Amino acid sequence: METTLLAATLSIGDVIFIRVGVRLFREVATATGSWTNHVGIVVENANGRVAIAESTFPFSSITTLDRFLARSEGGRVAVARLNRTLTAGEETRLINAARGRVGIWYDTGFDLHSRRQFCSRFVHEVLAEATGLAVGEAQRFDELLAQQPAAALGFWRLWYLGRIPWQRQTITPASVLGSPHLDILFDGTVSASN
Repeated sequence: METTLLAATLSIGDVIFIRVGVRLFREVATATGSWTNHVGIVVENANGRVAIAESTFPFSSITTLDRFLARSEGGRVAVARLNRTLTAGEETRLINAARGRVGIWYDTGFDLHSRRQFCSRFVHEVLAEATGLAVGEAQRFDELLAQQPAAALGFWRLWYLGRIPWQRQTITPASVLGSPHLDILFDGTVSASN
């Protein structure tokens, strides 16, 4: 599908999943048993401009749909929407919640309770603040990694300087993607529009 065709279907609050090719994020995908390792949320779709709010390195920001999708390995993308319609008030709260988180430093430790942000926590918190719904669920590292025997524990030991924080809670893109509050609208590949 061309990016412009996908853009025409998007609404504020739609959740966009991609797969970033950087090693850290590939390991996130393996550790969560999913293809996706990054997520953002639509905060604008007007006058031919689609804006995606996201937490990315070095800090959370708002970017264009084209730039967001250009980072996805092989053009893989999924789009999910809440399985109920957002009210006008919820849309406004969602936009304000996302914009209020712009400029927060990225949390490379993926700690649900830190002062920093990471992508799935960002989307989870924006949707919770706007709608009261918990999209995605918190998991401890020990639970998460026990479910994925293919996870590279050596990589995570190195990442955490020798000690994986087993009791740390996190929330993953895979957990957000699997939320019962979301319906998948598209799951496939996109190409740049001509």
